[in-house]
Amino acid sequence: MAGVDWESLTEATSGAVGALVSSTVLYPLDTCKTRYQAEVRSHGQQKYRNLSDVLWEAISTRRVLSLYQGLGTKNLQSFISQFVYFYGYSYFRRLYLERSGAKSVGTKPNLVVAAAAGVCTVIITQPLDTASSRMQTSAFGKSKGLFKTLSEGSWSDAYDGLGVSLLLTSNPAIQYTVFDQLKRRLLKRRQSNKIAPATAKSSPEALSAFSAFVLGAISKSVATILTYPAIRCKVMIQASDSHDVSNKDGPSGPPKTIIDALLAIWRKEGIPGFFKGLQAQILKTVLSSALLLMIKEKISRYTWISMLALRRYLLVSQRRIKST
Repeated sequence: MAGVDWESLTEATSGAVGALVSSTVLYPLDTCKTRYQAEVRSHGQQKYRNLSDVLWEAISTRRVLSLYQGLGTKNLQSFISQFVYFYGYSYFRRLYLERSGAKSVGTKPNLVVAAAAGVCTVIITQPLDTASSRMQTSAFGKSKGLFKTLSEGSWSDAYDGLGVSLLLTSNPAIQYTVFDQLKRRLLKRRQSNKIAPATAKSSPEALSAFSAFVLGAISKSVATILTYPAIRCKVMIQASDSHDVSNKDGPSGPPKTIIDALLAIWRKEGIPGFFKGLQAQILKTVLSSALLLMIKEKISRYTWISMLALRRYLLVSQRRIKST
């Protein structure tokens, strides 16, 4: 059991559980946001003038439950992606400290570490991310299951938007770098105001729920604003063919590359189009990220204790096996 990185496993488990809860709670908002972002205005006309129009469509057509279409796939993708990300981030961070001999990770190395973890996450979870977006942008009540959604095209279609997704690894990299730096400063200030107990190193330091929520909101807002044009292009590329995201004057169906998406936005909506749905994106992602980090910080100590108990149990079991 010596080869198991228990601290990274604790971080990964806490982050994955937080992602699962926040994704489920905010999923209807996520569906509305995704459908709103996927639409490109044509000749001054558009189906959704604002985010509430998506909600009203679901209510007026008695398809409110359709706001949850693709929830299972989204939860699976969120759980796996956050587990892989937090494990990778913690692992690469520890590896950097061991190799460099530094006591802490600076801003630039932290960005590299976060980006490396993000790349691993994207490559593993891209098909689930694509399927989730297609389910959310399908006509209400006509969403297909995960297997049917992915089997409609080739494996290359399942990786639609991979290039943009890799570009967007800068988003969590910026987010967690900002969060980590703010958290470190806050904890350092807190420790300077009181004497740390002798058992302080027995478990990871944790923020209060409110502090984690505020820092999570700030860090995610910064990351979202800086990367939003790419976020909207990604949604358009991954949207269902049945959704009205096409350029009426050109080929039907959603754009296949980031260049096609950028041109479609530029021709139909101009510069403001690159930031269409920004407020909805910030609202959803900030709430989701802040809730995720708040839950992660609150359960990290209990997860750490559970991991220590599991480690002790496995060691005892190992010794018993060897003794027999």
